[in-house]
Amino acid sequence: MGLMRLNSTTGAVSVSQGSSPVILAQPHSGLFVPDHIWDCLNSVGRQMADTDWRIPELYEGLLTDATVVRAEFNRYVIDVNRAPDNQSLYKTANTTTLVPLTDFRGRSIWQKAPCAVDIQHRTQQFHQAYHQTLVQQIKRLQKQHKQVLVYDCHSICSQLPYLFEGRLPDVNIGSNSGNSCDPNLLLAAKRICEKHANYSYVIDGRFKGGWTTRHYGQPNMNVHVIQMELSQRLYLASEQAPFAYCPKKADSLRNFLKDVLHELEHVVVSLN
Repeated sequence: MGLMRLNSTTGAVSVSQGSSPVILAQPHSGLFVPDHIWDCLNSVGRQMADTDWRIPELYEGLLTDATVVRAEFNRYVIDVNRAPDNQSLYKTANTTTLVPLTDFRGRSIWQKAPCAVDIQHRTQQFHQAYHQTLVQQIKRLQKQHKQVLVYDCHSICSQLPYLFEGRLPDVNIGSNSGNSCDPNLLLAAKRICEKHANYSYVIDGRFKGGWTTRHYGQPNMNVHVIQMELSQRLYLASEQAPFAYCPKKADSLRNFLKDVLHELEHVVVSLN
């Protein structure tokens, strides 16, 4: 068995509904892999190293009444932050595909790679389920609030030469080059980053936002999206298996994230 693999076959997507105008989307923290897919992964794939480790624990309770939409399946099953037509997000940089063929180090993850039929089935069973749920929650909150913010929760290993040079900044905010949200939301995020000067940050650097950010971020339609990509060294005991959560490190980061979320919530409410 792979590290922390879940065997539960309960729903592909979990939802915790709140009344805040903020949705915390968690597309890459899931650990469920169906048996027939697990059997096709090789030893590298079964490590599931590219998971956004411990994201639910990191964000737990930071924003009262936020809605949480979480993919319970692993990103190696299918990556819900990629376009369903598999169009590349970053034309000039290494990246992974709708159903990844390699990990973030460029290593193959399959002993039997998925075929086109496999990918189509996973798109229908998992990718569509996640995005249908996210759309439902956006529409539900639009009945209560004029403006809605989808805050896309991510984390990644701080050093991955296959994807980027050197060490990643601590905090990586993506807004599709400013197109996915009202500029006041970016200014608010920047204010909090400058307040917490112990964390390095960048806006629209290597990670400008995935498909969720680019597809749903339509400020003219009153839907805003910000992607938050965090360096895992900030809250894990180690960026290697077993990817243990480190409360001492995480507490500081949670204070920062709480400030970010409350400031963003304040701004999106003020836009109403």
